[in-house]
Amino acid sequence: MQLMEGLKNLWESTGLMNFILQPEPGMEGFEAFLHAYGMPIMIVICLFLLWLGIKKGFEPLLLVPIAFGGLIANFPCDHGFQAFVYKVGIDPTIGIFPLIIFMGVGAMTDFGPLIANPKTALLGGAAQFGIFGALLLALCLGFNISEAGAIGIIGGADGPTSIFVTSRLAEHLLPAIAVAAYSYMALVPVIQPPIMKLLTTEEERKIQMTQLREVSKREKIVFPLVVLLLCAILLPDACPLVGMLTFGNLCKECGVVDRLSDTMQNALINIVTIFLGLAVGSKLSADHFLTPETLKILVLGILAFSMATAGGVIMAKIMNLFSKEKINPLIGSAGVSAVPMAARVSNKVGLEYNPQNFLLMHAMGPNVAGVIGSAVAAGVLLALCH
Repeated sequence: MQLMEGLKNLWESTGLMNFILQPEPGMEGFEAFLHAYGMPIMIVICLFLLWLGIKKGFEPLLLVPIAFGGLIANFPCDHGFQAFVYKVGIDPTIGIFPLIIFMGVGAMTDFGPLIANPKTALLGGAAQFGIFGALLLALCLGFNISEAGAIGIIGGADGPTSIFVTSRLAEHLLPAIAVAAYSYMALVPVIQPPIMKLLTTEEERKIQMTQLREVSKREKIVFPLVVLLLCAILLPDACPLVGMLTFGNLCKECGVVDRLSDTMQNALINIVTIFLGLAVGSKLSADHFLTPETLKILVLGILAFSMATAGGVIMAKIMNLFSKEKINPLIGSAGVSAVPMAARVSNKVGLEYNPQNFLLMHAMGPNVAGVIGSAVAAGVLLALCH
């Protein structure tokens, strides 16, 4: 009898016994189906995300650990390690992972093109329209102000910022928002070109821009300090993100802490990226992800991203009405924070219409402005919606 009882307990502890759950009292229809088969469905979704990261190369550095973390989260096993990593890295009481990644991004970013052509900052600012446009749409769909703010940040095309804001405003939406943010960042070369071509004429796409001036080392050192000071005075809520971004950049540009800068750009950001992905993946369980809100968030996310792209292009066209030195509107699409992918897309589309038109460095201006802009927008949302 003891042997039979032991075998029964062993069977009941296996994954096979726990993958399919019995509906709880009162559940019926689609709700009961999701409860019963949620884990197998999420495992298939996570395998699909792994395929996108490995086979298609869609943001593999984060999509692979997120998807793998999601697999583990949907296995009936001990999730203590992932819970600990989430608590340390993303939970709003601590949440250091997005900040460390921003520090690494700052150490890898060259603000020279923005300093050389400061007016391109307007393009990065205009691209943030997608954030606030999506916020209004989310409110119309019944989300509360905190949830709408978290959804809107997808339009900034900045994964760490999306995680940082969502963990503080609407933590229960983190799985859907993180997957949407990184998926659409990976799809920049697919989403942006049709919008860019729709909003510009062939003549505008052929506009050649003059070579940027050389930026001095002193300017590059002073710039992050000025940005941080302005942020501290005008929008303190954005200081955590902007502070880490500017610190990383200062270490890169000052030239006296190369070892620290190298660590930020390589070992540190790689380590944190691994843990950030696993922590986000820990929330990809069926009860967190398979909800009606997820589909709405995915739709609102692509609308936010599209509006952000359009905002930058339209701002460039408006600026050309008042400027003698014309801007190629294609670089406006780089105002989103997907560095440097969005700038490369602007350059690629420009070369299609003029083989001598090299827009990459010009597009990096609004692109890095978009990084700052998304962090500032995050501060605005935290102040507005918290």
